[in-house]
Amino acid sequence: MSTHFLYIEALKKVYPSSNNTPNSPVFEDIHFHIEKGEFVCIIGHSGCGKTTILNVVAGLEEASAGYVLMDGREIKGPSLDRGVVFQSHALMPWMSVLGNVAFAVRSKWPAWTKSQVVAHCTQYLEMVGLGDAVLKKPAELSGGMKQRVGIARAFAIQPKMLLLDEPFGALDALTRGTIQDELRKIVQATHQTIFMITHDVDEAILLADKIVLMSNGPHAKIAEIVEVTMARNRIRAEIHHDPQYYRIRNHLVDFLVNRSKSYAGAESGAAHDPKNPPVVRPGLEGDNNPVLQPPTENSVPPLKQVVNQ
Repeated sequence: MSTHFLYIEALKKVYPSSNNTPNSPVFEDIHFHIEKGEFVCIIGHSGCGKTTILNVVAGLEEASAGYVLMDGREIKGPSLDRGVVFQSHALMPWMSVLGNVAFAVRSKWPAWTKSQVVAHCTQYLEMVGLGDAVLKKPAELSGGMKQRVGIARAFAIQPKMLLLDEPFGALDALTRGTIQDELRKIVQATHQTIFMITHDVDEAILLADKIVLMSNGPHAKIAEIVEVTMARNRIRAEIHHDPQYYRIRNHLVDFLVNRSKSYAGAESGAAHDPKNPPVVRPGLEGDNNPVLQPPTENSVPPLKQVVNQ
């Protein structure tokens, strides 16, 4: 039995064709794990199956092969142990902000009194900056506010794991940055385990402990897992001063632009074990407390690649 909090083993997805001819797998041989309290982002081009993997973890979709264990139990369907924030806000338009969150909270704790539900919901709405909007309907909210309600609703049921499917993709840059900062603060306060899909490299570096890189589909696989070695309490206005930031960002962009198309299961001549994909550890070798300064040609050593750790 796996000791990891979330354990994904040999996951594969093949969608049926309309003419009974076999389709190519969207992805196959997906193996990785997430520890309790980790924030993991997954990045890859459209069509590699990121959302399908998230839906399998959520219990909303079945894999063609493989399995997912969470907290020692195989995932077989939806559960309040997993909260999901979708790309769209998915709010019920006839309910108030408070009502949308309360609907989920009552599902989790049906024996609670009305005052208990209201107090609990209000606490999480205040955490996302909506304490003054609890009685408004979704039609009265901006796009960013609607997404905040979705985040508050997901956190309010206190799930063991939170799943985020590009929740900020449709927001303008300023609103997106504000909600990212709020999410980061909430995660630091609650130690929530999070699995998030994003196409935004900077967003992943700001939020994640690990970044999973997927090759292009069909037959997509996990090419690398990049560990973000910067301190967890990252500040948006300061992370670009850290030499590690540029190294990590350049590595991710290079993968997406150049290497994701031709990935063949081995990097740098190293054998690829699907259960232990290569882990790239961007960081300053021998220096756990790097000085915050822009990188120079001599101050930024090349990436150190560690295989099967």
